[in-house]
Amino acid sequence: MYPAGGISASIYANRLRAEGMGSKEQAVLFSNQDYEALKQQCVESGCLFEDPCFPAEPPSLGFKELAPYSSKTRDVEWMRPTELTDDPQFIVGGATRTDICQGALGDCWLLAAIASLTLNERLLHRVVPHGQSFQDDYAGIFHFQFWQFGEWVDVVIDDRLPVKDGELMFVHSAEGNEFWSALLEKAYAKLNGSYEALSGGSTTEGFEDFTGGVSEMYELRKAPRDLHRIIDKALQRGSLLGCSIDITSAFDMEAVTFKKLVKGHAYSLTGLKEVNFRGNMERLIRIRNPWGQVEWTGAWSDNSSEWDEIDPSEREDLHLKMEDGEFWMSFSDFKRQFSRLEICNLTPDALSEDSLSHWNTMKFYGTWRRGSTAGGCRNHPNTFWINPQYKITLLEEDDDPEDDEVACSFLVALMQKDRRRYRRHGQDMHTIGFAVYEIPEEYRGCQNVHLKKNFFLSNSSCARSETFINLREVSTRLRLPPGEYLIVPSTFEPSKEADFVLRVFTEKQSETEELDDEISANLVDDEEVTEDDIDDSFKSMFAQLAGEDMEISIRELRTILNRVVTRHKDLKTDGFSLESCRTMVNLMDKDGSARLGLVEFQILWNKIRNWLVVFRQFDLDKSGAMSSYEMRLAVEAAGFKLNNRLNEILVARYAENEMIDFDNFICCLVKLEAMFRYFQQFDKEGSGVAEMNITEWLYLTMCG
Repeated sequence: MYPAGGISASIYANRLRAEGMGSKEQAVLFSNQDYEALKQQCVESGCLFEDPCFPAEPPSLGFKELAPYSSKTRDVEWMRPTELTDDPQFIVGGATRTDICQGALGDCWLLAAIASLTLNERLLHRVVPHGQSFQDDYAGIFHFQFWQFGEWVDVVIDDRLPVKDGELMFVHSAEGNEFWSALLEKAYAKLNGSYEALSGGSTTEGFEDFTGGVSEMYELRKAPRDLHRIIDKALQRGSLLGCSIDITSAFDMEAVTFKKLVKGHAYSLTGLKEVNFRGNMERLIRIRNPWGQVEWTGAWSDNSSEWDEIDPSEREDLHLKMEDGEFWMSFSDFKRQFSRLEICNLTPDALSEDSLSHWNTMKFYGTWRRGSTAGGCRNHPNTFWINPQYKITLLEEDDDPEDDEVACSFLVALMQKDRRRYRRHGQDMHTIGFAVYEIPEEYRGCQNVHLKKNFFLSNSSCARSETFINLREVSTRLRLPPGEYLIVPSTFEPSKEADFVLRVFTEKQSETEELDDEISANLVDDEEVTEDDIDDSFKSMFAQLAGEDMEISIRELRTILNRVVTRHKDLKTDGFSLESCRTMVNLMDKDGSARLGLVEFQILWNKIRNWLVVFRQFDLDKSGAMSSYEMRLAVEAAGFKLNNRLNEILVARYAENEMIDFDNFICCLVKLEAMFRYFQQFDKEGSGVAEMNITEWLYLTMCG
């Protein structure tokens, strides 16, 4: 989606996001494929589109059970709807649940989400753009839009679908000539790398990718006491709500209980109401079975006697808003009969009705990288502090008249990115979660501080995710008093690498920001050294190595440093490289000769001795090398404050298996000092912005 190139790609992506790329109005083009341009080319050339990015070939089906040459994929043909039927249609009479029949793929979670989508036409057409058909300007090309990890993505496909024995292998419509659902499934398979990557998941994952909302899940046997308020607010906000009954064995799947509820089946929840019943207020909940026929037969069901005992106008009002397959039941029966409630809270950009209240939404893109920002959970106190840290300031308490407690409601959702795509490489979801800490008084109002190990050793969390779990997203609803809090997202084990999106949703006004050290350097002016200050033994060593010209070249410097370093038996090193010695010479070389005189060498030598003291101080286990998180503290002790992204880069550049030996540590500090000094030279106004022309830029980058 963005140009290759590591760091430059990351900077470019952040700039595009700031300009609105990935928003609802400006979707990112998946694989840089532009639907309108590609369609126009096909119409003009008279050729049907063939997608080179998701070809009609075996690897697009899968990698294990659907791998090339497996029994399930033998004799598969790829056919266009125009080859399968005389009158193919994209959508007939609007999208309905009967358009979605499952095929030979375990993606019922996805189909349940698509079925829910058909209940909300506006949301559906966000995913399935208008104006697509097999009649007008048909060119064998279609497109769909999905929310992926904080961004809307436009996915182009051709309409060649996998067929076996003359039937569509996967999703199909009951009518047989309607193809929007099969094409939607293909686009989602392309997004995730293959059809098989869609096998197994939760409906909420589909909900989120179709709406950009955030899901939360409640086990009803341990539901919070204010569950009815949570449901009521969710309905007011237009959220999607689903509920289901757990299956306890394979025989239970879609088994019908004696009061006609279906186990292992996704219901939607559509209303909440209180009625006056026998002198007391009775709380009722309205539920919809997408199948349409099978309905609850217990208390408050369509023809039950309870309705005879409430006010006729109220009864009429509640019954008028019913559809086939919808029924009421008491809230207490609901909690007893159903196992789980899932709520997909829609973000403001998915809501258009002014009457609907909505959450305030904040979003951060982060990474866990081995050795620099992947610290694992609190069970790992030496590394937990290196995880990314985010501050949330809760400013206003909820205005809930039923609640005496002064507290702010908010939802934290942590989502790991792209894990389905890695399945073909044998990887799957990491186990993830987060912890929340109250920020102590001395750090309140601070932004440029990344809290260190000692803070977490002496402070316990005030809230956390309910569990660490290997789901794509972990979300937890929390209530805390107004104040400043720190959110630390992490994998359960250290050194697990992934990109993530952290979203924070608050009911009232709040502020969030990433807590990260401000980039700065405490550069001490090089001491004034003259030849008279240098002792004779140092001079004679220099004279021996420098030769007749009394200057040390890059190669001579390498020889000296490696000879000296080998005398220190407590240091691990595989020797200084020519590249690192070139950086040192460039840092110290004042006359542009690419060689060091006696005084320049003495100043460099003093720096190395000072940095050796720092190295020994932070080589805590005296192994002769530092771990990457010890290095982070050592770099700061040497006078350089860096943010998470820079720490990631340094570990990637200078560490090996999360360990940094002495020569790499020195090279890192030399490079940092050189780059900070160069920047100061070009930041003539002291404004924090450097200005240079192309000649200066090339001189700097080629010589640095």
